Amino acid sequence: MWPLPALVAWTAGWIVFVIVDGFDVAQPVAFACATALGGVLALGALNAWRRFFVVVGFPLSFAASGAAATLPSWAWLVPLALIASLYPIRAWRDAPLFPTRRGALRGLSDSVLLRPADAILDAGCGLGAALLELRREYPRAALNGIEWSWPLWLACALRCRFARIRRRDFWSADWSPFALVYLFQRPESMARAAAKAALELRAGAWLASLEFEIASLEPDGCLKSRAGRSVWLYQAPFTARR
Repeated sequence: MWPLPALVAWTAGWIVFVIVDGFDVAQPVAFACATALGGVLALGALNAWRRFFVVVGFPLSFAASGAAATLPSWAWLVPLALIASLYPIRAWRDAPLFPTRRGALRGLSDSVLLRPADAILDAGCGLGAALLELRREYPRAALNGIEWSWPLWLACALRCRFARIRRRDFWSADWSPFALVYLFQRPESMARAAAKAALELRAGAWLASLEFEIASLEPDGCLKSRAGRSVWLYQAPFTARR
């Protein structure tokens, strides 16, 4: 339970720092190794703010200890680079990393009927939580994920080997090959998603949005899961809300 994972990560950073520093290497190298460990452990955090605190925990505690005076100024670029890679500036307009909870998509396959081997896209797949849920619903589908952050892309590719994971901006990707596009974004992103889906999704394809409704469109269904989540469903061609 939070903040225990952050405390564990910060402690692990200090352990790595002490061990590496004991090999008589340059202290910035030990600092970089300890900070990099925080970046790896941050991948397991539930959202962007928690990832941020996990990454900066060791560097801040190092600075508070007074040892920071021994480091060159460039060493502080390491935590900044890790934060930027985990949550790139290009992705700041999109939702932070909020994983799809287990069971949130339960029953989706009963509401959205797809043919075997139809292609499904998780747009902004993060660590792959939604892909795992989609696999339970559509075990024979061709699952795809798109993620811009390269550490998250790599972690998702390793975790979800059953899916094709690409590193790119899902806003610039072509959605036309997919029978279902799944989103867990934020309210401010939904108008843009609706416009892109209307332009690119073929007739009969579906757009599924966890939690956030598209204000301008009439939904074709709303799945209420046992996890207490709403999945708003829209089938192309979309119907404008009056």
